[in-house]
Amino acid sequence: MSNVKVTIPKDFILGAAASAWQTEGWSGKKEGQDSWLDAWYKNDRHVWHEGYGPAVATDFINRYREDVALMKLAGLTHYRTSINWSRFFTDYEKGIVDEEYAQYYDNLIDEMRRTGIEPMICLEHYELPATLFENYGGWASKKVVELYVLYAEKVFARYAHKVNRWFTFNEPIVVQTRVYLDALRWPYEQNTHKWMQWNHHKNLATAKVVKLFREKGYSGTVGCILNPEVTYARSSAAHDRQAAQIYDLFYNRVFLDPLVHGEYPQQLFELLEKHDVQWDYNEQELAIIRENTVDELGINLYYPHRVKAPSRAWNPETPFHPAYYYEPFELPGRRMNKSRGWEIYPRIVYDMAMRIKTEYRNIPWFVAESGMGTENEAQFRNADGVIADDYRISFISEHLYQALRAREDGANCQGYMLWAFTDNVSPMNAFKNRYGLIEIDLQNNRARRAKKSAHWYRSLSESRTLQLNIDDEWK
Repeated sequence: MSNVKVTIPKDFILGAAASAWQTEGWSGKKEGQDSWLDAWYKNDRHVWHEGYGPAVATDFINRYREDVALMKLAGLTHYRTSINWSRFFTDYEKGIVDEEYAQYYDNLIDEMRRTGIEPMICLEHYELPATLFENYGGWASKKVVELYVLYAEKVFARYAHKVNRWFTFNEPIVVQTRVYLDALRWPYEQNTHKWMQWNHHKNLATAKVVKLFREKGYSGTVGCILNPEVTYARSSAAHDRQAAQIYDLFYNRVFLDPLVHGEYPQQLFELLEKHDVQWDYNEQELAIIRENTVDELGINLYYPHRVKAPSRAWNPETPFHPAYYYEPFELPGRRMNKSRGWEIYPRIVYDMAMRIKTEYRNIPWFVAESGMGTENEAQFRNADGVIADDYRISFISEHLYQALRAREDGANCQGYMLWAFTDNVSPMNAFKNRYGLIEIDLQNNRARRAKKSAHWYRSLSESRTLQLNIDDEWK
């Protein structure tokens, strides 16, 4: 066992993240302001663990001052959240701002800045207005792209003098993958054509917002937060390596390449055409994407993805799905977070960093989410009533170490942000698995209580020194 001590650069972000819908709750929400998430919850509440969802969440909208004080207690240098598009307007077509909700964000941003915590704002974290989903098919429609640009224009006009770092989407691939590829979330429609159309329109929307931001002359940056799955082949055999390469093409490069390089991979066009996937795009849209790449990336990293070549033929009656080319592979003996069912492999941070360095022009990026969700955390409460989450401290330490190691090796990694600041609602999982530095007590009016990890994170932020033990002993 080796004890390692690493200095954290002064300009390296140590923050945490959340989203509007997972924290704010519905307090003050007006008729017609449901998001897609709200509609899913209302239509399909029984799949949300113990019925918890976005209705109350952590009630952040009423308790943000308390929570900003806790951000300071936890040593955060930055906090990333979203603005809820579905609540920012009372009329999405005309762009009429809900002044009550907008003022709440003025107050929140001011409170953060006063406390010395830099806000990082995402424009869409699954919060597509439900009415745009119902009337236009959501991101299948070019009309929704234009309405999103209108939304961005209004948000920038109001807050660009207060916020310097903007992000168009968080995990832009997720909703359509869960709804249209895998049919795991409401309204459960397997439709690969819509999946690709949503991908394209989110890429186009990002480019249009980047263009708008630059034409208006705002100071600051516009990026996007992706969740590329660091993908490993089962073996070095050509068929397994091809499975990993095609998985990467459909789930990672479909956003990484247009956002950073300004164009889709040629192989993606070829495979979509081969399988008759219909999506509407034109040369003008491709030119907008080509000319308006992002300033930076946030990268969400939780676990590795392992695949192997398919072992059986595709059912010809089943519509095309990228799984035509791969099957999941579970590495025997892997280290697991048993609560979440995810493999723990901190090396993903270093490997992604090196990939961005070599394949994506070493664009500035940061770990935008990384964290460990644990079930029944109350079992770890100590005699002082504090959850002693040493497992989370170890998880953060190991992943942060890989980010710092990559930076030393030339990666343009700007920081590490934990998911999450507080325990919060996740899709379907609700509060089952807890991720926060701060506990949310559901049995006590959602009282906040700092976990052991919150105090450790503050010490890390103040000392700018990471110490951890690395198991490198031959036993």
